[in-house]
Parts: sequence; structure tokens; C-alpha cells
Amino acid sequence: MTDALGRKAGRLVAVDNLSFSLKQGETLGLVGESGCGKSTTGKLILQLLQPDAGQVFFSGEELTHLSPKQMRPYRRRMQMIFQDPFSSLNPRMTVGSILSEPLLIHRLAPVKQIRDRVIELLEKVGLTAEHEQRYPHEFSGGQRQRVGIARALAVEPQLIIADEPVSALDLSVQAQILNLLQGFQKEHDLSYLFIAHDLAVIEHVSDRIAVMYLGKIVELTSAEELYKNPRHPYTEALLNAVPTPDPSHPRPAALTGEIPSPINPPSGCYFHPRCPYADEICRQEEPHLCEIGNEHLVACHHAEQVGRYLLKR
Repeated sequence: MTDALGRKAGRLVAVDNLSFSLKQGETLGLVGESGCGKSTTGKLILQLLQPDAGQVFFSGEELTHLSPKQMRPYRRRMQMIFQDPFSSLNPRMTVGSILSEPLLIHRLAPVKQIRDRVIELLEKVGLTAEHEQRYPHEFSGGQRQRVGIARALAVEPQLIIADEPVSALDLSVQAQILNLLQGFQKEHDLSYLFIAHDLAVIEHVSDRIAVMYLGKIVELTSAEELYKNPRHPYTEALLNAVPTPDPSHPRPAALTGEIPSPINPPSGCYFHPRCPYADEICRQEEPHLCEIGNEHLVACHHAEQVGRYLLKR
């Protein structure tokens, strides 16, 4: 394959052979470093991107073959909270117009009741009626993210994909937004796919956690099990990188080697060039995601050895 200039071009596979399920009322954390395919996964689920192969099921319905008209009812039931609370809001629309739009599109309230519903949504996320006529640039980052959450909740969805919803916010505001999301989950029995690269945040909100590396899930288990008993070297490295407030705590050893290119990934296990446990089989054979007990799935040839370098938390 060559590009327009005659140069040899590689083929980028952003998400490869990904498979997981999400129960009603559950939060599945999806964690991994930048560029591993987390956001692409969320967009594929919502059909904002069309997969080259594979299937996406929602409440038993396969979505990838549906037309835009057929997808409209599912748009209401699946919503997204975006990472950047500024670019995800139309700068030329007031907050009132932004929140009215989904209600009008899906005909969820008579026109005379729209404004009351908008004010109700604002109050739910900790804003007030006076914010209705303001534009996005007049808000702080935390307030804009609250507007984004209100917009997602406006259509009363069953699934919310939260794509790094607090990564751009200050720590104090992060806690407020996370508590807000958890409160809505309990109130409405929502399911969350919570995408993040911060394991401290993921631990706080998740029931189960999936760890991604170069477009693949390498470990999937309950949050408690993952932090207590990681079985993939990449998960171990991520846990060792979580900051600690104790200055006497030993510094983690940084991963060696360069991050492989997703256009030209290494043979065998994608993580083997950076892995302290790697041997010849890792360089030759790709490990598959297998259950090692207690609904703990891991893709590693040496899962039973992992934990040797795990620092105490």
C-alpha cells in the first residue's frame, strides 16, 4: 500500500478483536495510555464511527447494520459525555438552547414545558435558572462539564459513555463531577462506560475494569481484583505509576523501551518490547484473553508470575 507521494503506507488498526459486555446499572472502567483506542471504542459503540468488522449489540439489537433513521431511537438511549467540555458545546447557542435541542428532537415534552424541563436539568447538575441564557464561554470548565452532563441526561438514557469526563478539570472539581455522576447512576440505574487513563479515578468509580494496550484488551476483571491481584505486566506498570502522597514510598521503575507504533506493531505480544517478564514465546506468539479464575481475564503467557515487581500501595 502506498500513499499519494508513492511512499509505503502502513495500516492502522485502532481497535482489534475487542469484546466485552456491560450490565444495567454497572460501571465498566476502560483504562490505558493515550492512543490505545479507548475513545474510538466509545464512538464505535455509539455508531459515531462505523467498524470495518464485528458487531455491536444494545439490548439484544445489533446496531452496525441500522440506517440513521433506525438508529434514532437508540441515540436517545445511548449518550456521551465528552472529554473537552468547551469544544463539545456549540459556542453560538445558549445553554437553554443546547439543553432544549435533544428534548425537541426526540419529542420528550410539549413545547410549553421545554423551558421548565431545561431549568430542572440545570438544577439537577448544580446550576440555576439564571445560567439558561448564558453562552458556553461564560462558564468555568467544571460548569461546562455540568452542562454536558445535563445534555446527556436530558433524553433519559440507559447507557452513558463518559470519555475522560474529568481529565481537564481541577482535582476539587473532579470530585464534584464524579460524585454527581455516581448520584445519577443510583437514581436512574444508569450504565457507564467510563474511559480514562487515570487509575485513581477509575478505581473510585468502577465495578469492573478493562485495561487496553495498542487497541486490545489485555486484562478484564473486577476493580477490587485488579488492584489487589493484577495479572498483566502492563497493569502492574500502571499501578506502580499511581502517585502516592508518602514521600518515603519507593519510586516505581519506569517502563523501558519505546511505545510500539500501532501502524507497525511488534510480533507476538504487543507489550513484549517493554515487558520485564518477556521471553521467546512472548516474541513469537500472541497471547489470547483467557479466564484464569474468578471471572478474571488476562492476555499474558506469564500471568502467574506477574506481581513480582508490584509496589505496595
